[in-house]
Amino acid sequence: MPASPSARPFPLRLTLPDLSSLSISSVAPLFSLAAAGQMLVRLTGPRVLWAVLAVAVPFVLSSTIFRLLNRHFPNAGASYHWSRRVLGPTASRFQSWILLMAYFWSLPPIVIPAATQTLALAGLPRPAPPAVVLAGAGWVAFATGVLLLGSRVTARVTQAFLVLEVAAVAVLAAVGLARWHPVAAPAGPLPLRPFAVAMVVAATIVDGWEIDSYAAEEARRPRTTPGTGGMAGALLVLAYYGLAWTVLLHTVPVPVLAAHSDVLTTWAAAELPGAGRWALLPILASTAGSLWLTTFILSRALYAMGRDRLLPAPLTRLNRFHAPVWAIALPAAGALAVVAVNLAWPSVTALFNLVLSSAGFFLVLEFLFDSVTAAVFLVRQHPASWPHARDRHRHRGRLAAAILTAAWLLALALLFLRYGAAVLGQGIDAVLGVMLLLGAGFTVLDRRRHPGPEPLFIFDPDAVAGP
Repeated sequence: MPASPSARPFPLRLTLPDLSSLSISSVAPLFSLAAAGQMLVRLTGPRVLWAVLAVAVPFVLSSTIFRLLNRHFPNAGASYHWSRRVLGPTASRFQSWILLMAYFWSLPPIVIPAATQTLALAGLPRPAPPAVVLAGAGWVAFATGVLLLGSRVTARVTQAFLVLEVAAVAVLAAVGLARWHPVAAPAGPLPLRPFAVAMVVAATIVDGWEIDSYAAEEARRPRTTPGTGGMAGALLVLAYYGLAWTVLLHTVPVPVLAAHSDVLTTWAAAELPGAGRWALLPILASTAGSLWLTTFILSRALYAMGRDRLLPAPLTRLNRFHAPVWAIALPAAGALAVVAVNLAWPSVTALFNLVLSSAGFFLVLEFLFDSVTAAVFLVRQHPASWPHARDRHRHRGRLAAAILTAAWLLALALLFLRYGAAVLGQGIDAVLGVMLLLGAGFTVLDRRRHPGPEPLFIFDPDAVAGP
């Protein structure tokens, strides 16, 4: 396959602390807990922590896989690029569709809470749809502005917002542990149907740490720090969820958590009644950070796909801050358009909710592809690649992790297909089927559009390594 010259469009500015803070903030633990907590409690009751752990284990193992692939194939396209290098163009085309579905449909469920939380802080607990769209537009504009100023500014703004989130977690831990009371352990067998769906829902709250892989071409040490920051983010966020859910379950009765849409504000109302609506402030900071960081992942993937001519070339246009203008602006505008249509026409709300619910399923598929890519690379390519052809360097532990993760995530995806309709609605299977068929159509059409050798940009970090 032809390779583009190893030109460097991005400056190498991001350090390991920058990447680690991006990974932690991209998971957005406070926002994720506030957004998905009620559904998880309704599905699993006091066993909610087990559902989170059941999906967190393969995701943490995936972070070691991402680090391995980053060392060998650092690229702004990350998952898409690895698939292209290891599995070939056809598989990477389909995975690119999976990636776009996973991250784009994660954006509208972030815009709406950011808008409603902002309006609640302003004293409008039940805002009209136009007000929600207007507030959402404000946050989309702010997120777009942050991203257009480049990755270093994005990291600094993210760190400022992260301080507020970390302070809130410290308060949660201190107050929760001080008012701890024992709870009875659940009796009876574990219900498979709701537990399986809860694991897919939980996938949406344990992803995001992989953002440092998509910033590989902007890292000072492209082969070492991307992936390492993601591992740190994945482990720290897992520790946070263990702490947060333990505190919530031991301070607020499960029926109370299940009855309210936001488990964190419910906890704050019970344990910190004087905080009032200001308890929303750190949740809003977490939500806002998640908005621009999810867009960051999507923008770098779109940029890499445009660079390889899988998508239109204008997606590769950079501004003077070395930010991909159209790759940032288009998904942000698209997410806002989805929010506006969803709120303006209630008749399509049910359909949109099903589509938005599919994001967790596509995230599972995305990480499944990455695990398969890593396993194939370690078996077929790594032993023959320089310098490993002359040594005994085989990564057997990583291969076992890749195979285990692939099997785990495949089982999770199949369980969701089996039980998702019973919990989320009968239309979810049809929605997933249509979206997967569209992905197959995209793959076939692009293959016909590029019948011969296709361009492939290979980033050479050794030629541009920073200090």
